[in-house]
Amino acid sequence: IERSFSLHRTHTLKDMENIFQLVRNVIPPLTGKKHKGQDGRIGIVGGCREYTGAPYFAAITALKVGADLSHVFCTKDAATVIKSYSPELIVHPVLDSPNAIHEVEKWLPRLHSVVIGPGLGRDEVLLENAKGIIEKSKMKGIPIIIDAVSIFFISVSGLTLKNLFSECSYCVLQDGLWLISQQPSLIQGYQRAILTPNYMEFSRLYEAMLRDPVDSSDHHGCVLRLSQAMGNLTVVQKGERDLISDGEK
Repeated sequence: IERSFSLHRTHTLKDMENIFQLVRNVIPPLTGKKHKGQDGRIGIVGGCREYTGAPYFAAITALKVGADLSHVFCTKDAATVIKSYSPELIVHPVLDSPNAIHEVEKWLPRLHSVVIGPGLGRDEVLLENAKGIIEKSKMKGIPIIIDAVSIFFISVSGLTLKNLFSECSYCVLQDGLWLISQQPSLIQGYQRAILTPNYMEFSRLYEAMLRDPVDSSDHHGCVLRLSQAMGNLTVVQKGERDLISDGEK
């Protein structure tokens, strides 16, 4: 609350209570009748020697917003580093092993959702393992969140998100928006995808799709038009005030 007031001094306690109520509506309440794991078990697939921060932040963020357990499936040489960041994370050093897909698949029935890509890198073996994990997750109907390198993999392998995730609940494209601006057809029309561009990413994607610069006097209209151009995907333009459109409103 103190930080919110320091950044936005026009906020009142009533404003903050409205925000808290929205959070309460989304996050299940903690009660003495629940056991650990009932309020969210998340799997993060990513993390290699060069990139250990991204999977850590993805996993720890899940815990901070209410999930009970966060698993990180990473390479052997990244595991100790990631584990040293927090004792709360369950770290599996299997992603570069010969049987990585099988090792991760064993845990899938225990997970509520899987995040593919944070810190994955572009090593061919890791990308192939990520592909196999995506397919296994899809077969089990597990919701999947896609990060930057996974989108790169989809582009170079000739796969499309629609083919990959036709059986899954949803996917969120947080990064890799530079690629989508180059190849919008990767997700165009796939309404289970969510785009979360910042202002610069939004501008690139908008210009790629509509062939016009963003109208700085009509941000709401631009978000609406981009969503419609992308086939009514949900677009969340991040900023001081986030703008959200599904193409209808």
